[in-house]
Amino acid sequence: MDIIDVSFDVFSDTPDGKDPDSYSPTLRRYHKLLWSKQLPNGEYFDLNLDKPRLLYHYSELGEFHLSSDAIGHTFRAFKKMTHIIEEIPKEVMDDFFRLCSTIGAYMIFPSKQVNKKMTINASRGVSHKIVDRFDLTLECIRLHYLNIESPLSETLNRYSSFFSLFDNFKGYVDFFLLQDLIVDEYLTVKFWHPFINFDKPALPLTVDEYHAYRINVIDFIKSRNNRIKNSV
Repeated sequence: MDIIDVSFDVFSDTPDGKDPDSYSPTLRRYHKLLWSKQLPNGEYFDLNLDKPRLLYHYSELGEFHLSSDAIGHTFRAFKKMTHIIEEIPKEVMDDFFRLCSTIGAYMIFPSKQVNKKMTINASRGVSHKIVDRFDLTLECIRLHYLNIESPLSETLNRYSSFFSLFDNFKGYVDFFLLQDLIVDEYLTVKFWHPFINFDKPALPLTVDEYHAYRINVIDFIKSRNNRIKNSV
């Protein structure tokens, strides 16, 4: 049996009404297995499960409290998207949600607040320019490594010690197996929805736009699941 089952539904071992990010023991264990490994600088980044619902690292590299976050979103519970989601067949949405419940659709981010300000998970969720989209989050992270402003700059800067672990954007992408969301030799993010700048609407505005978004997210999660499977 594979150490990591990329088809495993993280909601299947999560108590009803709870969030897999905090309450799925399998998701937490998968994160530990995947991201406890050598950093670009050669140091080993070991994660332990000593702290409930978190992943924890402490060494000469620093102290890091990390938590899981979903990076694949159907937006089916998003009120602004109701008029579009209602036009999509239920079985299509169910299949999409099921794929978004596999390990390829999850990441880890620093979870401890700095100066009582929002974490990365919170900031990207409340920003109307990001609306929890990971492709836009990754663009902000790319710009962070280039010292260029983005809607998440203030938040990402608070966690600069975490991002410095990976040396540069390529190091971050390779470490977290995000290569299928990057083109042009790590210079460009492969956006799930047409992107011009952060002032344009982040959400699909029509059924056709939503279908295009859905297909792009599906392609990425399937590709990342394959990378995860091959990595173990």
